[in-house]
Amino acid sequence: MRAALDRLYSLSLWLAGLCLVAIAVLVGLQVGARLLDSALRTVGLEQTGFIVPSLAEIGGFLLAAGSFLALGASLKAGSHIRVTMLLSLVGERLRRPMELFALGLSALASGYGTWYTAKLALDSWAFNEKSYGIVPVPLVIPQASLAIGLAILTIAILDELHETAVRGRPSFRSSEDAIAVGKEA
Repeated sequence: MRAALDRLYSLSLWLAGLCLVAIAVLVGLQVGARLLDSALRTVGLEQTGFIVPSLAEIGGFLLAAGSFLALGASLKAGSHIRVTMLLSLVGERLRRPMELFALGLSALASGYGTWYTAKLALDSWAFNEKSYGIVPVPLVIPQASLAIGLAILTIAILDELHETAVRGRPSFRSSEDAIAVGKEA
């Protein structure tokens, strides 16, 4: 089970990275085309007029997808901002119950967000909703990526809740401890 979860987190992180690469490629194409048109205009030749239609909108969808797909793996790596100062002030005796409470509450909030976002995506699919840009993107695509990212985050939170309940500390605590003393990888 551990290997399957780790593969899930790794896959979601790779997909998030691919979303960012896609943004870079699309923006690079647009900038390159503008530079080419500028050079052609300077030497008196006909411009290409190439544009990437709906670049801002598609870039926004890709950024949201990439951000949400990276949430679960980021939690497992200890990269999320947490209230570690408060947790470090209380002793180990109180820290574990506080972490269990925080992870339980986080699981509920993330689970609700997953359910609501999945419902929104299903509604968009049922009503065939599309974006208003030059390229009409079916809204179910970006919304489903958000729901999948939130589902992976919920799984990661439940994984950490289990780790904390069974082993006494979340797996990301060692990463946080390393960051606190300036020895992060």
